Amino acid sequence: MRFTDFLRTTVLISAAAASVLAAVTVAGAAGTGNDLVVPVAAGWWVIAGVLGIWLGRRAETSPPIANLLVSARMQASLPELTPSRTVLNRLWPLLVSTIGAGALAFILPQVPAVATGFAIIWALAWRRQASSVTAIEERDGARFYVERTSALRPIRLVRTPGFRSNLFELNGSSGRSRPARPRA
Repeated sequence: MRFTDFLRTTVLISAAAASVLAAVTVAGAAGTGNDLVVPVAAGWWVIAGVLGIWLGRRAETSPPIANLLVSARMQASLPELTPSRTVLNRLWPLLVSTIGAGALAFILPQVPAVATGFAIIWALAWRRQASSVTAIEERDGARFYVERTSALRPIRLVRTPGFRSNLFELNGSSGRSRPARPRA
């Protein structure tokens, strides 16, 4: 699976987890009759949203992703492409925590309320990372893929040859400044 697609999928799944957990929090709070949970949770979600937007404000890659890109192993052929297996293999902690927090909603609605905030932070903080990696791929003429590893091992990337972008040539600039022409 391409790393940029994995990053986009991670953001969308995190946002979906936040939405499901928020709905379960509201339903759990209504079921237990606890009137204070939803307003406090909504305040936490606003704080989490602001924090996520602040953390994801930069257009460049985050240091962990930059380290992943630098340590990518070069390979001439495409790796095995199994997107669903890669997503499940890499995002299982998000799935387990979402199901676990959701299961506690009707006993302790505060648990999914807190988990919702962290899913919001995660989704908003990583929202620009795929674009940053795409820009690096276009600049370097490479493609990054998630390597198949154990679910308990850190993620590793494979770098394959790609196509360089000739965006500067198409726009009429070469990236270098032209000498000024004398006026007649």
